[in-house]
Amino acid sequence: MKRLSEILENVPFEGVVEDAIQITGLTADSREVKPGMLFIAVKGHTVDGHKYINKAIENGAAAVVSEHEIETEKAIIVKVSDSRKSLAKIAESYYDSPSSKFHLIGITGTNGKTSVASLLFQLCRNEGMNCGLISTIKYQINEVEYASKFTTPDAIKLQSLMDEMAKAKCELVFMEVSSHAIDQGRIDELEFDGALFTNITHDHLDYHGTFRHYIDTKKKFFDNLDRDAIAIVNSDDKHGEYMLQNTKAKSKSFALKRLADYKGKVLSNDLFGLQMKINEQEVFLKLTGLFNAYNMLAVYALANELELIEKSKLLSGITALRPIEGRMDVVAIQSRNALGVVDYAHTPDALKNVLSSIAEFKRKKVITIIGCGGDRDRAKRPKMAKIAIQLSDLVIITSDNPRSEDPEFILDEMEEGLSKEEKQKLIRITDREQAIKTGIQFLAEQDILLVAGKGHEKYQEINGIKMPFDDKEKIAAFS
Repeated sequence: MKRLSEILENVPFEGVVEDAIQITGLTADSREVKPGMLFIAVKGHTVDGHKYINKAIENGAAAVVSEHEIETEKAIIVKVSDSRKSLAKIAESYYDSPSSKFHLIGITGTNGKTSVASLLFQLCRNEGMNCGLISTIKYQINEVEYASKFTTPDAIKLQSLMDEMAKAKCELVFMEVSSHAIDQGRIDELEFDGALFTNITHDHLDYHGTFRHYIDTKKKFFDNLDRDAIAIVNSDDKHGEYMLQNTKAKSKSFALKRLADYKGKVLSNDLFGLQMKINEQEVFLKLTGLFNAYNMLAVYALANELELIEKSKLLSGITALRPIEGRMDVVAIQSRNALGVVDYAHTPDALKNVLSSIAEFKRKKVITIIGCGGDRDRAKRPKMAKIAIQLSDLVIITSDNPRSEDPEFILDEMEEGLSKEEKQKLIRITDREQAIKTGIQFLAEQDILLVAGKGHEKYQEINGIKMPFDDKEKIAAFS
């Protein structure tokens, strides 16, 4: 337990806090409040935590951080001007600044975050280091795994996770940094030693409103780095240089097309892996696809700059790296002598990258199964269908995670803008299981079936209920 006055030491607040008040834990969710806890009322994107202050006090909150004056004798009320900013400071103080106890690396961008973070974690674990991972797929401390709900968790969960990582003697922690987390101040009190930018394309406009706001939000991550940190960007992306415009950190770049500090060249790319050069050193990689060439180049650049492992071991280290689950994940469909590919591609650019890579494998026919998530960026729906049609021989549009939306309405929006000729290559099957079964039935020898959008996910969310659903398992069941 900690004294409330100690937790609030660096938080600007009105009034005086009694020094004897002991806090047993933190939460910003009134349902999680237990006797003795501190409840922070935060204004969210859709919900205002101030509405639940009375409920939190009923559940036993010892103190409440609020932007409003509250009259009660049952709990200490700490008034602040911005409870969201205070939340990050409070969590960092409560857990004794855990991110200062190891090297913290943040990876941001639209696509590639999960792969780069996971590959860096795998690289360092293979060398016997104690490491932490915070990603879309999972949170992991050495060999202990936890399910992840968000790409970047809330400030309390984030600091709690990092406290566990510090106690586990982690030397390095690799985390995905989402634009939501940057914008909402979840990472404000973290000490980053390194930051990496993969790319930026159309996504999350349901939240950010404009592409400019999305870009500028990513840039804030680099603007706030210390002088001792390293910032590495993909200079083939035209926004790479913009990310570095106001950073104080040491900056480096990687690229396949342009001049860069870390220059890569793809020599061959097939279903068995990538042959490429990195700064004139030839290496074979078990991952496949042009986008994975960028991911591996990013891993090499960051590992080399931060001297994560000895230079003499670095090339052999990345050669040993295994593909990430749900990212260009190849499955044999033996009954058809064909192949299935499961990929998380859920943005127009990611889908284009995956289909462009598949085209290089020179298979006879490509069948793509694709959907779009409900309650998310609607503007990308027709773009996803258009790209799939342009780069496939046959497309089946189906449900992804419709969430609270009508699946049929989502498919209607995906079809918008397709010509009559393009629709001749389109089949509409709302049920995702039936769509996968049908896609396999259309396969002939040497064909490829791409099932995109959900990747590693083991569920399908419909009307607020997450039901078990695994694309790879469904492909295997119908093979």
